[in-house]
Amino acid sequence: MTLTEIHEAVAPHGLMVMGSDGVRVLIGTDAIWWNIFVTSPEFNDAQKDPVDRWSKRILGALAIQIGAEASFPSDGPPYAPFIAWALATGRFWQSPTGMMVHDTAGLMISIRGALTLPQPTTAQAIGPSPCDTCEDRPCISACPVNALSATAPYDVPACKAYLDTSGGEACMTMGCHVRRACPVSQRFARPDAQSAFHMKAFRG
Repeated sequence: MTLTEIHEAVAPHGLMVMGSDGVRVLIGTDAIWWNIFVTSPEFNDAQKDPVDRWSKRILGALAIQIGAEASFPSDGPPYAPFIAWALATGRFWQSPTGMMVHDTAGLMISIRGALTLPQPTTAQAIGPSPCDTCEDRPCISACPVNALSATAPYDVPACKAYLDTSGGEACMTMGCHVRRACPVSQRFARPDAQSAFHMKAFRG
C-alpha cells in the first residue's frame, strides 16, 4: 500500500500521514480532526483516555485491513521509540525549544499511531527543518516561565505551576504559548476547544 493510499484511507477520520521511514508510517491528526473526534463514542462516553481509545479503534481496524502492525504511543511500558521513528522520517526535527517540529504541523504535533507495513514503502526525502529559515524564532522566548529549552529537560513542574495562575489562563484555553508562536503551527491552527481539551488532560 502506498503512502498516498494510506493517506486517503485515514483522511476521512481527520488523520494524515506525517512521515515514513520506508517501513513505518506515522499517522497524526490533521487540522479537521477535532470536528470528527467530538462526534465519536469515545469522546462522549465519559470514560478515561478517549483519544487513545479512538486511535486504537480507527488505526487498529486499518492495520487489520492492510495487513500492517499498529503501534501506539500509549502502549507500554516499554514504550515504542516514537520520537526516534519520527526523526528518521525526515519530516520531523528538534526545534529550538527541545520539542519536535514537523514540516507542515509545526509544533502542533499529535502522532496517534504507527503502521508497520508488511512490505516496505518509499521513504520520504529528508528536507531542511523549517526552523532553519525562521529568522525570528519566536518560540524561544514564548514560554513565560522558560520551561522549554533545547539544552535542558522540559521543566514540567514550572509549566504546570504557571497553568494554575491567572497568567496561565491563555495557555489553558487556547493552547501552549510556545506551540502557538511557531509560524508553521499558525498555518495549522487548532480550534481553541481542542487546545483546551489537551491542556486539561496535560494538567491533570
